Amino acid sequence: MSPYVSVILPCYNEEGHVIAEVERITRAMDESGYTYELLAIDDGSTDQTLAKLHEASPRFPQLQVIPMRRNGGSGVVRRIGTQRAQGEIVVWTDADMTYPNEQIPELVRVLEKDSMVDQVVGARTSEQGSYKFLRVPAKWFIRKFAERLTGAKIPDLNSGLRAFRREVALPYLRLLPPGFSCVTTITLAFLSNNHEIQYVPVDYAQRAGKSKFKFISDAYKYILQVLRMVMYFNPLKVLMPPALTLLAIGGLKAIYDVVVHPVHIAQDTVLIFITGLLIGSLALLGDLVVRSRAET
Repeated sequence: MSPYVSVILPCYNEEGHVIAEVERITRAMDESGYTYELLAIDDGSTDQTLAKLHEASPRFPQLQVIPMRRNGGSGVVRRIGTQRAQGEIVVWTDADMTYPNEQIPELVRVLEKDSMVDQVVGARTSEQGSYKFLRVPAKWFIRKFAERLTGAKIPDLNSGLRAFRREVALPYLRLLPPGFSCVTTITLAFLSNNHEIQYVPVDYAQRAGKSKFKFISDAYKYILQVLRMVMYFNPLKVLMPPALTLLAIGGLKAIYDVVVHPVHIAQDTVLIFITGLLIGSLALLGDLVVRSRAET
């Protein structure tokens, strides 16, 4: 029989605690009564993570150890794991002891009981990561920006603990970037296509081991990914507001120019107005492409 739940566990240089994480997940899933598989995917670790997983695998019948020859990033690991998963429900989590993986059955139960919900996200109630004084305001800004563009309330945009219906997620796997922003991508893909997402509050512990998060580059990637995903599904949300703003400014400036200098419109007024027209045309063209892609 195929398992009902597939848990995807990316592992990269987690030798000091990866087995403790496997034990915690398998204990919770065994007690839940759900049939499951645990896919521990080693993302080209340079320490003894893979060796420890192979050594422990006989103790855990549901554990599958999948080695990758080179480091591809958490997004690549989660995409491959989801493609190989056999369960109806797929769970993403991390192996760094930060997320309360004993709550995985709770997320699965939400999907089991409510067929209208397609994804359940563990919304963190605190921030314990590195660069906390920078991450908190940066994440707040990116989250509010994403809420503005998607028109949905997002308590946690980039939580690594989530459960979703595999069948619903499959069309969006090709959109996943290789890095940390893959969790942001799957959230925005679901919201942009009106899939219901429910949030469950979870605690967030101090990370075990060394963080792979790089503040400047990863924050930049998060913002780019939010824009990319909303542009991919709803370009009008991104392009039409600045287009209308420029058109309004150009129109008002033209009226001012005519009043102050009759029969004369300044060059910058024309430039502003034309720029607004161009951006608006791109918005309409992008929306046409999105609609034609959906129909095919």
